[in-house]
Amino acid sequence: MDGTSPRWSLLLKNALVFDGTGAPARKTDVAIAGGVIDAIDAHLPSERAEQTLDLEGQWLIPGLLDVHTHFDLEVELEPGLPEAVRHGTTTVIAANCSLGVTYGHQRRNGEDPIVDCFARVENVPKPVLAKVADQCTWTTSAAYLDHFDALALGPNFVTMIPHSMLRIEVMGLKASVTRNPTADELAQMKALLEKGMEEGYVGFSTDALPFHFLANQPHTDKQIPTQFAPYSELKALTGVVRRWGRVWQATPPKDDKLAVVRNFLLTSGRLHGKALKVTAVAAIDVATNRSIVKLGLLLSKILNSRLIKGHFRLQALAAPFKTWSDGVVTPLSEEIPELRRLNECDLDDRAARMAILHDPAWVKSYRRMWFKGKRGFNLANLLRLLKREDIVLSRRLDDMTIDRCPQAEWNGTLMQTVFDRLQQWQRSGAGAVSVAEAEAFARFPKPCDDADFFLHLLREFDTALRWTTVTANRDPKVVRDLLFNPLLLPGFNDSGAHLTNMAFYDGNLRMLKIAQQEGLAQVAYAVHRLTEEPAELFGLDVGVLKVGARADLAVIDPEALAAYDSEANVQYLYREAFAHHQLVNRSDGVVRYTLINGKVAWGNGAYVPSFGHERFGQLLRHKAHTPLAAGVKLAA
Repeated sequence: MDGTSPRWSLLLKNALVFDGTGAPARKTDVAIAGGVIDAIDAHLPSERAEQTLDLEGQWLIPGLLDVHTHFDLEVELEPGLPEAVRHGTTTVIAANCSLGVTYGHQRRNGEDPIVDCFARVENVPKPVLAKVADQCTWTTSAAYLDHFDALALGPNFVTMIPHSMLRIEVMGLKASVTRNPTADELAQMKALLEKGMEEGYVGFSTDALPFHFLANQPHTDKQIPTQFAPYSELKALTGVVRRWGRVWQATPPKDDKLAVVRNFLLTSGRLHGKALKVTAVAAIDVATNRSIVKLGLLLSKILNSRLIKGHFRLQALAAPFKTWSDGVVTPLSEEIPELRRLNECDLDDRAARMAILHDPAWVKSYRRMWFKGKRGFNLANLLRLLKREDIVLSRRLDDMTIDRCPQAEWNGTLMQTVFDRLQQWQRSGAGAVSVAEAEAFARFPKPCDDADFFLHLLREFDTALRWTTVTANRDPKVVRDLLFNPLLLPGFNDSGAHLTNMAFYDGNLRMLKIAQQEGLAQVAYAVHRLTEEPAELFGLDVGVLKVGARADLAVIDPEALAAYDSEANVQYLYREAFAHHQLVNRSDGVVRYTLINGKVAWGNGAYVPSFGHERFGQLLRHKAHTPLAAGVKLAA
């Protein structure tokens, strides 16, 4: 190449660069060639570049990592993963919470595990899951990784071995939820997990939250397979993960505090000779039980202490935990037995739900649940006053907002406001805001308490009643402190799951906005926490902006970030890939460019024409993995 020929494919000029290490930002130029960063200097010549972008006044950062996703579903239908890329995300980690598609569709003996496991746990409609399962024609963990070579990936994709699917592969679905494995079956699971580590999987995921249930008959009263694993099985399998220096992603058995401590002590290097890297869901400030986050912080401190010598990170969410519910179709319902019975019905089976809603025995049980801790003086009442309840849903109408329903006057209104008008109307015949509302009020039972009110809405509208509530992270200061706690890990975004119930695709941007309010030094630390730090935890060769590194980058407009209101930018859109609606965030203007492998994927508010057709990202294996090292036990 002569001295006048372009050396670089792209030159980024005049940006304020945060390199991901936490070092102070500096204004400089960054040149890209062959998909990697070739030069970083203050005055690189534009004539040496095929294309130049002037980023005066913009932040240039390493591409963001989304560490808790269920994109293993969407990537099979729309591998560009556009909802990640538009938010500056260049690497996603999937197969969390014991669920994934590592071993294909696993359809055997009339069982349909992908549909059965994901539908209720991650609130993804069965027809969408069936479309995904149809694509999953491989049968081994190696073939699963290989199939990414044929996908037009948007971001880089990282995956783990999911425990529920591992149990199903060895035991079959029915056996995996009815008995413990035999010694031979446990040996097979260990061998398959060992094989996954050899192939470059970055970790292993399990789940112990007691309200994660299967969706298909005859197992709708059964939790997902990982929940049936005895401690001996967890210890044996995480022992494989420990030996390879990989990550165990877990959720706690929240109703059994002794089991929580016992399970998470598996991180201990003092007890087990070598620390096991653990990332667990989640450190959120639950409104009905303020002790949960305090206990989580205490647990993190103890497990990471010199006494225990663990490597334990609870995940934190950078947003109020706001959920949308279609009738009772919501993650919140699964925790409450009376509402869970309604979720056991198929989404389209309104008749089955109506039969339950009108069953006198069920109504009696429902009312007992609704008023638990709200009446009289008893332990439940005391726990409610102290904010120590054992369920997340507050059962308060002033916490529940009607997003939309066939009664148009109620859209965007607190249920409590409508209930107050109803009570006035029932007392005096006045208070209705329209003739239509008066007609609606006439259909309510009389007298009508708040339990009757909510029950009537479910009977009247079923899933056409769409409502919201914020169950956790209501205090911005607590959220901020969690995000910047070095013993926690930002990123409980759950991207790709809960298709119509929640949207935190912009979680990383929310953290950057919080940091921005405290100055550039805090922004540098936030960038580090969202890039290099999680990359190091999971053993990924990404997350730092330096010469020789992958050119996975994001350009942030700080003025747009300062003005960004995430709550005002949630949209409910139809996705052709799913043939279904999805709840998403729109942070347009905040991320000016997303570059993956040195190529602009998203720029100036639009995807480039080749996005979704051309390969940008790639499957990433653990950085210790090489083809020559297969079969060799390597430590991170």
